[in-house]
Amino acid sequence: MNENTKRVVVTGIGAITPVGKTTAETWGALKSGKNGIAPITLFDTTDYKAKLGAQVKDFNALDYMEKSETLRTDRYTQFALIAAQQAVEESGIVGNVTPERFGVYLGVGIGGIGTLETEHTKLMEKGPRRVSSLLVPMMIPNMAAGMIAIKYDCRGSAMPAVTACASGSNAIGEAMRLIRHGYADAVITGGAEAAICPSAVAGFVNMHALSTAEDANAASLPFDSRRTGFVIGEGAVCLVLEEYEHAKARGAKIYAEVCGYGSTCDANHITAPHPEARGGAQAMMDAMREARYTEKDTVYINAHGTGTPMNDKLETMAIKKALGEEAARRAFVSSTKSMTGHMLGAAGAIEALACIFALNEDIIPPTINLNEQDAECDLNYVPEVAIQQKIDLALSNSLGFGGHNACLAFRKVST
Repeated sequence: MNENTKRVVVTGIGAITPVGKTTAETWGALKSGKNGIAPITLFDTTDYKAKLGAQVKDFNALDYMEKSETLRTDRYTQFALIAAQQAVEESGIVGNVTPERFGVYLGVGIGGIGTLETEHTKLMEKGPRRVSSLLVPMMIPNMAAGMIAIKYDCRGSAMPAVTACASGSNAIGEAMRLIRHGYADAVITGGAEAAICPSAVAGFVNMHALSTAEDANAASLPFDSRRTGFVIGEGAVCLVLEEYEHAKARGAKIYAEVCGYGSTCDANHITAPHPEARGGAQAMMDAMREARYTEKDTVYINAHGTGTPMNDKLETMAIKKALGEEAARRAFVSSTKSMTGHMLGAAGAIEALACIFALNEDIIPPTINLNEQDAECDLNYVPEVAIQQKIDLALSNSLGFGGHNACLAFRKVST
């Protein structure tokens, strides 16, 4: 990394997830091994093979915003606005940054698919005149970033990252680069998703991607030989990233430094990872190089760890290629998707949260329900129970459809 590049730190975190409606609740659940997976209640799953999801529990948008706002926002945008508000309020950034130097980069895998379903039903049943004039702004995946920017007067770059399961991590990484290279002083970033709806579940089931287990403790099984697919999740996590000197000058609380980022493409297949894990391994190596990794570092890796047969085996291969066999076996790896399900565009953001708190508290969250570890997944995946362990470097992997790979690196802040 060039000596003149700026350092980037996290000064605020907000979360609304399957395991908590705040950052503290979410992290508390992750480190205690709480399972957020349960039967889907957002629609009738009688005719669906997959009946489990990781929903945000007891969610009522009216608890957070005016009715007029709920009527013109999709569920994914509502989640994004809630998480952003928590992060912004905690950071104290509003009023302490020039609007033209304040940006928004938000990861979204799909966007307002629930709104699209609702309005398409109206179209088919009642005709075109009954389709809402708000269909387009509620559906499009850039709207969460746009509405956050409007709310907080972010006049710098404001855009989505739409790279499937890597969206949240790509958003955070690109936000880091925006600050690192002098284009912004602060960026609201992270990811949001709300795709637990009939068409998305049917589509994922029919491509054999979702677990069809009926037991919540036998559904999301990363690195376990019994795994058959992922469990769909929803929610949002937002971070406020800020240039280090800017944050220090105003006395902001600093959680961690975002010190590395790798972004690659397998250039291989629309859904399957490369058989030699080349893109995932390269993303990790790029992030580790920027983070100035050495073999003396104790490393925690929050794995993409979806619980699909191919992903977990090839991610294990990628970790070994990136770190080397010996260092990979010393590393601590876990998949918090075992608790949150796969939050798609928000996955990288909640996993960044897990890395940041793992660094801060020296606690590594577990991979729950890992009872029969796959012989081809032969690393230390911290089964069942969190462990107390001081770590120097935390890596977060995200591997998306289309071959998109992203890896984020975090360290505690050193002066």
